[in-house]
Amino acid sequence: MRLILFDVDGTLIDSKAIIHESMRLTFQRWGYDEPSCEATRGLIGLTLDSAIASLLGRDIDDETLAMVSDYKDIYLQLSRQPEMQSLPFVGITAMIDRLARRNDVMLGLATGKSRRGVRTMLETPHFSGRFAVSRCADDCPSKPHPAMVLECCDEAGISPSRTLVVGDTSFDMEMACAARATGLGVSWGNHPTGHMLSAGACAVAHSSLALQKMVDDWLDGVSFDEAAESASFFQGVRAFQYA
Repeated sequence: MRLILFDVDGTLIDSKAIIHESMRLTFQRWGYDEPSCEATRGLIGLTLDSAIASLLGRDIDDETLAMVSDYKDIYLQLSRQPEMQSLPFVGITAMIDRLARRNDVMLGLATGKSRRGVRTMLETPHFSGRFAVSRCADDCPSKPHPAMVLECCDEAGISPSRTLVVGDTSFDMEMACAARATGLGVSWGNHPTGHMLSAGACAVAHSSLALQKMVDDWLDGVSFDEAAESASFFQGVRAFQYA
């Protein structure tokens, strides 16, 4: 049995619009300069307190925690608007359904979302009943701390060496490395491919079909090195990509 832990925002669902708008309105409410979309995207994946503190250029304090509370309220209000819906990326639902039918793998989530956000996501028809374990911002320290991975592994009874972490940021890849799991990046999210490879990603997928093949290879015991070489995609140690 193996374990695959997915990040959520930027990996499974496209939530850039609502995250940036929630952050923009939060900073506006508190009288601070509104962060750019690029600045917000660069911090998606961290817990909210860490992300807001980083945007303000200071440590987490009482004010940043109060801003987190306002952010959550704003996010909830925006989530009722059709144009702010966070939908799965193309091909993701089919991929998750396919993996969930395999009897040799357990699926889980390792996300900077709140527990409320995770519950809401798991109530949607796209993802209901697919994930056996999850850890979020309310459970563990912020990525890249390895706690999310290690606690999911403990709950699942599967070692980190048999665990794959799929994410779209360098935070996800650093977390995987710190937990001694395997990190696999996706390019349609929030961090550049080079950042993920530098942070320890063993490979980066550029489509859901490529991701499915890479996951299948991993489940079948084919190393990313071997898969890349056989497909003539190898570009150097850890610096290869599947298109």
